[in-house]
Amino acid sequence: MIYRNDHYGPIDRFCSKHPRFGIPSLAMYIAIGQVIVGVLSLLPPLNWLPGMLAFSRHYILHGEIWRLLTFIFVPTGTNPFYLLLSCYVVYWTGQMLEREWGTAKFSLFYLCGVVLSILGGMALGTISIYYIHLSFFLVIATMYSEMQVLFMFVLPIKMKWLALLDVALILLDGITVGPIVVLLAIPSFINYFIFTWPFWSMKLGFARRRADPQVINFKKAQRQAQKKARETGGYLHKCAVCGLTDQDDPDMEFRYCSKCDGYYCYCANHINNHIHIRND
Repeated sequence: MIYRNDHYGPIDRFCSKHPRFGIPSLAMYIAIGQVIVGVLSLLPPLNWLPGMLAFSRHYILHGEIWRLLTFIFVPTGTNPFYLLLSCYVVYWTGQMLEREWGTAKFSLFYLCGVVLSILGGMALGTISIYYIHLSFFLVIATMYSEMQVLFMFVLPIKMKWLALLDVALILLDGITVGPIVVLLAIPSFINYFIFTWPFWSMKLGFARRRADPQVINFKKAQRQAQKKARETGGYLHKCAVCGLTDQDDPDMEFRYCSKCDGYYCYCANHINNHIHIRND
């Protein structure tokens, strides 16, 4: 299922009122910054650079406030291949998300993720940029769950399974390494759910409607009507007001009224022009 943000919530209203908010191609600048820091850290004279830019609650409280911003440019690994691969994934998922959401919403998403991670880092004493960038992929996997990507450039796998694998690995690390791993990921997951809540509320709404007895009875009645029409060769829909059937006018649209007690069908001329039938 492809997720579309049909629910116009406060985040979308803010972005609509402030279309110039944010930084275009933000993910590209983040990826370039990580590549630069990663390459420079490989040079012996500058191998101290990541330590000067990384998040540290102790040093931040002692005045090194630049770390509140510069930690986003510190790569999570020193291996050159892993560095380039991770930066490419950040760029690819970030650009894709910005095209889907727009610059304002993507920038707000990243800003909220950074702020929540900083709050979590001040409480836990440490932080990991990995989970902020992982949330890019999780949103993409939510929007395009059936899309296939080449895992390790070889194995085709759907985005939703790859996202579930990432979450499972985090939980596994929480068991093997310690609960700190899961705690570090919580701010990014909170940010993910805030910005994808329209999707989840829609899914939950569908679940509630499917479980609603009126919906179940309506579908049952519809199946019975279709079965009867096939068996008798008769009409499938008949207007409760004028008696017009789909055999009389095959091009006529028929609808069922949700305000009537029961399952009464009406033609297009009377669906909005009839007296609602009440049992009481």
